[in-house]
Amino acid sequence: MYADQLARVAATEHPGRFRLLVAAESAGALVAAEMGVAGLPWRADVHNEILHELLGEASPVGGPPRRLAELAARIADALGVRGLHADSPAELLKAFARVGVELPNTRAWVLRGVDHPAVPLVLEYKELYRIWTAHGWAWLDQWVRGGRFQPEYVPGGVVSGRWATRGGGALQIPKVIRRAVVADPGWRLVVADAGQLEPRVLAAVSGDARLAAAGGAGDLYAALARDSFGGDRAKAKVALLGAMYGQTGGAAVPALAVLKRSYPTAFGYVEAAARTGETGGLVRSWLGRTCPPGSAGFGDLDDEPADPEGSADPHSPRARAARSRGRFTRNFVIQATAAEWASTLLATLRTELSGTAAELVFFQHDEVVVHAPADQADAVAEAVNRSGERASALLFGATPVRFPLDLSIVDCYADAA
Repeated sequence: MYADQLARVAATEHPGRFRLLVAAESAGALVAAEMGVAGLPWRADVHNEILHELLGEASPVGGPPRRLAELAARIADALGVRGLHADSPAELLKAFARVGVELPNTRAWVLRGVDHPAVPLVLEYKELYRIWTAHGWAWLDQWVRGGRFQPEYVPGGVVSGRWATRGGGALQIPKVIRRAVVADPGWRLVVADAGQLEPRVLAAVSGDARLAAAGGAGDLYAALARDSFGGDRAKAKVALLGAMYGQTGGAAVPALAVLKRSYPTAFGYVEAAARTGETGGLVRSWLGRTCPPGSAGFGDLDDEPADPEGSADPHSPRARAARSRGRFTRNFVIQATAAEWASTLLATLRTELSGTAAELVFFQHDEVVVHAPADQADAVAEAVNRSGERASALLFGATPVRFPLDLSIVDCYADAA
């Protein structure tokens, strides 16, 4: 089996890169198992205090806590509906319609555009309801044992190579709940976050010299703004994110025009990935991870009947499916490569920490948390920085693009920058 693996790796377009991907994924599997055993330090008493602060007392009969019950009653009064279930989107839509407010859905961004006294109450209810159901008392009882939160991590659980978890919502811990993540006495949390990772990946993989030069700055968006957007950082950010995520309307249109003119190689890189996806083709990450085919549920063109006469219609089901898959493949080449950079950092850091008391306890996309004795925290921070530099060199060689890490040494996860 090992010989077969070596033969398959050797047959890829870039064997050296693919070998690095295999090694990083293998090390990631070990890290996931070790983190599941070590667990993230978690103060159940602090978590309980947070829940009481936000939600009030728990219901003695298992229903919503006091704060949610009060909000539900106020929402019902504001909409003039008795017995309204505020957690039901269907009931909320009907209630708003009765007062003359027609809504397509009850998503927060839609509600924020509505001027009605019930809206701020609904928004608050939705936020607190999510905390109660996802990280409330039931979650605390189920997932925290002996001062540790120990989820089951799934390396490569997402098609792009990002991690997932089985239960526990480890990768979606709300900021307010992170106050319960507290280092043990005499220990610290070293938190590292790779800022602007995906835009920097685009600068590195596209071969666009001008964008790569901007990627050598601490703030990539600010460098772009100075270079091509008249100092407008917000416009530069809209342009770069629009190119990577396929945003083609609104404020992105003029910004994208500037990006295309100033950084044609980078713009062409993601455009080529999108066109490949739209025509049913496959794209690959920098190290060689292949995107799923359309039949995996990402705008499957094979499921659409051939329609030569309607194929030019931009509103036809086939055209919509093609654009959807193009947006997916456009971002896949960047997001999957970013996941590879993060996995390589994690694998390298695991080696750096070998033989020390410090433990990797959390990993989320582009963020790493190490639990370390207080007197080793500074050395661990230096090790994290070295690992980031090593990951960049392993993937991209001598690139001018920097991948800076925002480092914090804290007692509480919520205090990390």
